[in-house]
Amino acid sequence: MRRASSENGSVDRSNGHAVEGAKDVQDGDVTAGSDFLQLDIRDAPLGGRADWLAGQLRRAMADGRLPLGSRLPATRVLSAELRVSRGVVTEAYQRLSEDGHVEGRGRNGTVVVAVPVGVAEPAAVTVASGMAEPVGVVGRRVRRAPVGLGAGVRRLRPNPSRQPPDSATLFGLPPGEDVFDLIRAAPARIDLSPGVPDLAAFPRAAWLRAEREVLGELAAVGFGYGDPRGTVELRQAVAHWLGRNRGIRVEPGEVLIVAGTAQALALIGGVLREDGVEELAVEDPGSLGIRQHLANQGLRTPPVTVDGEGVLVSELAEPGDRRAVLLTPAHQFPTGVVLGGARRRELLWWVEGGGLVVEDDYDAEHRYDRSPVPAFRSMAPERVCYLGSVSKLLAPALRMGWMVAPPRYRDALVSAKRFADLGNAVLPQLVLARLMESGELERHLRLLRQRHRRRRDAMIKAIQAHLPGAVVHGAAAGLHLLVTFEGLGLADTDLTAAALARGVKVHPLSWHRQRPEGPPGVLLGYAATATTAIEEGVATVGEALREVA
Repeated sequence: MRRASSENGSVDRSNGHAVEGAKDVQDGDVTAGSDFLQLDIRDAPLGGRADWLAGQLRRAMADGRLPLGSRLPATRVLSAELRVSRGVVTEAYQRLSEDGHVEGRGRNGTVVVAVPVGVAEPAAVTVASGMAEPVGVVGRRVRRAPVGLGAGVRRLRPNPSRQPPDSATLFGLPPGEDVFDLIRAAPARIDLSPGVPDLAAFPRAAWLRAEREVLGELAAVGFGYGDPRGTVELRQAVAHWLGRNRGIRVEPGEVLIVAGTAQALALIGGVLREDGVEELAVEDPGSLGIRQHLANQGLRTPPVTVDGEGVLVSELAEPGDRRAVLLTPAHQFPTGVVLGGARRRELLWWVEGGGLVVEDDYDAEHRYDRSPVPAFRSMAPERVCYLGSVSKLLAPALRMGWMVAPPRYRDALVSAKRFADLGNAVLPQLVLARLMESGELERHLRLLRQRHRRRRDAMIKAIQAHLPGAVVHGAAAGLHLLVTFEGLGLADTDLTAAALARGVKVHPLSWHRQRPEGPPGVLLGYAATATTAIEEGVATVGEALREVA
């Protein structure tokens, strides 16, 4: 991993961003790039930016990422994201308008009204390193392996009282299957748990407005049993969202609406078991919660090492039955690294040999200091099962997500969803679809990025002040920071227990490791906490560290 010294010893080791004191982050030096169509202005020739942008938009219209009726971003928004003059975007839109492909509709924005024909496809797919790779893959059947449980998961009897244990008990034993229920219920004056967006920013007014519109328009038949795949409206909205923001070309019929990533993992686990797959490799370090859900489906979860460039694909080729792997390539959990270009090429080679990737794209929208990273599924659609949700974008309580599966598993997953719950609730689907198609969700995302960035900056500054010598990982994106303490002989569970005893809730890195290698560390969430509380919380963690170190 890359290491950069700071003024007081705190450094960032993520592969996309280096922190050298609070000033670098607070100055607002953000890499130019837009989630919309994964546009990167660095690809444009000098003096020809408007031509380049118009060409990219034509290509997206031709290949289906911008279908008829799609609304283009406001010129002010897109020019800010690309860090070009507004005139560049206005000129590109004007050329498309003159060609008859788009039409300005006042407050409703600029809308695609005709699809160009004869637009040449690029010969290759651009990956994170700037290299180009072909997208063709070939699959083969995964052979059978013995049944087993996920490594590192301790099964306990449920706690009917649901009373949270004290901090020493909570962190003193290996985490059980209800550990996240217990830590959520544990009282604390400051909660720095990872993985939660700014819930206070939930767009209540926009949601209520959309819900009233949906109820006013919904026919009586719409209140009956729906399609287990999800409503047509939401599947279409998700297809458009993925095309615009994640570089994935997908038809609405390929999208399966699920009750969050948790249900997606349960459905995938059952379907893979039916297909003879009893082992799904996972990143190490990697999400404990994911391992728990897979273990509940009877799948083994062998660890695959993660370093500064992402997962070590070479370990997938080792002897054994590692023909399926779950990855977080756009923003690895918990380290925050991005799967590098060379590793993506290795992974493409691996899936061409019959491997299956389950891609958990859990918070790719939240980026601050790096260019957009395309989803891996955009490179290998026949061998990737893609998962996404609004849990990190709107709220986990909505229990709303989506899955785009390879053709081989699509029907089986729809069947599994049908027998699980007959499909998600219809009304929230229609409301979410309205927010996605109206542009309201993208406006909400821009608001969140501003808030989250300020809180991220405040946390980095607090770490530099109160945790000297700490190593910061993953500052360029996400909702949390990983902080490690190299050279200190301490158990991170002792540190988190001491912090909770002082009223501050954080998660230990060791929970997310299957193997004991590596320094102790903690995960510090910043998105859902005010800057003043972040400062106080990190200072308290510093006090706890001095006690246990």
